[in-house]
Amino acid sequence: MAASPLLPPSPVTAATNGVAAVALNGDTPPSTAAPASSPVPTVPTSDPSTWPNFIPVPGTDLDDATTPLRLRMIHHIKSLQTTICAALESLEPSGAKFKSSYYLRDASKGFGDSRVLQGGQTFEKAGVAISVIKSTLSKASVSQMRAERFAEWWDGESELPYFVCGCSCVIHPRNPHAPTTHFNYRYFEISDPTDPSGPPKASWFGGGTDLTPAYLYDDDARHFHAIFESACAAHNPDYYPAFKKWCDQYFYIPHRRETRGIGGIFFDDLADGSPEDLFRFVRDCSNAFLPAYFPLVERRRNQAFSEGEKEWQQIRRGHYVEFNLMIDRGTKFGLQMKEPRTESILVSMPLTSRWEYEPVQGTIEGSPEKRLMDVVQNPVEWV
Repeated sequence: MAASPLLPPSPVTAATNGVAAVALNGDTPPSTAAPASSPVPTVPTSDPSTWPNFIPVPGTDLDDATTPLRLRMIHHIKSLQTTICAALESLEPSGAKFKSSYYLRDASKGFGDSRVLQGGQTFEKAGVAISVIKSTLSKASVSQMRAERFAEWWDGESELPYFVCGCSCVIHPRNPHAPTTHFNYRYFEISDPTDPSGPPKASWFGGGTDLTPAYLYDDDARHFHAIFESACAAHNPDYYPAFKKWCDQYFYIPHRRETRGIGGIFFDDLADGSPEDLFRFVRDCSNAFLPAYFPLVERRRNQAFSEGEKEWQQIRRGHYVEFNLMIDRGTKFGLQMKEPRTESILVSMPLTSRWEYEPVQGTIEGSPEKRLMDVVQNPVEWV
């Protein structure tokens, strides 16, 4: 099990809920490794004992198998959303809060809650959304999925009844030294169209969390990956290496010949164990998000930056938009729904971005921008 380079050897504090606090005393600048005699800048940070609660408190026993799994997943994502929003608001000195857009779907088809904070001092835009949907899949939507799982009982024409619920999060900080991040964790059930109220014919989990910095700090990257390596290793030692590789492959932008960021974990169609074991795994991964990401923003949000560094962040965000609109399966699936809620589907878009013709940034050898490009063009192992 890998250890985070930002985790101290001392015991954890109660405020971090069993997740070790982060040693926030600075690290090597992102350009090149500093000589031993060179000073390493220290970024002022708060006392980890004052940090908010990282662990969601659901309104029911999530391990009670007598309650349908779909209902327990709903309880989990609702408490997860509330916990993440509260933690992010604690990093926002402007006082900006998440605005909730709660909505009901027609004819008992589910509900959703898109919470967005934008125009803040720390966060230009942050969205944390939950969605619960009960409907039918068209052939076009099924084409975005692994249809072979339906081959034995689906006629290939009938619309497939389905249930899905999940929580997704995309955060775009204002400071270019604070990384963008994304996660999505979801549970899917498919029913037989001849018996839509019966037990699901197929069910699986999907999800993952990834990091997209504009400026690369090795200690930040190692910390982020170490948290998820530990979460995975607690369930299956093969999960992290497989899901890290899958993440690098999934978030690849072919026309740019680069990955969207520096990866994390990604998995889909996860049904290789008992649903209860997989549910615990997904809960652990989603609960690992704040310990993995909160310290990075807390550490970088007040770091000085130049106009040129801000421009580079905007250029990198442009590539982020290209992936989301052109490649991401989740975006395509959402927009192909019968009643898509477009604002919620596109909440992942940054508030600002930039497309500059043949930018010089990212091409100058020895520059921090070029170093990032070297990594996104040739993914590395962080743990």
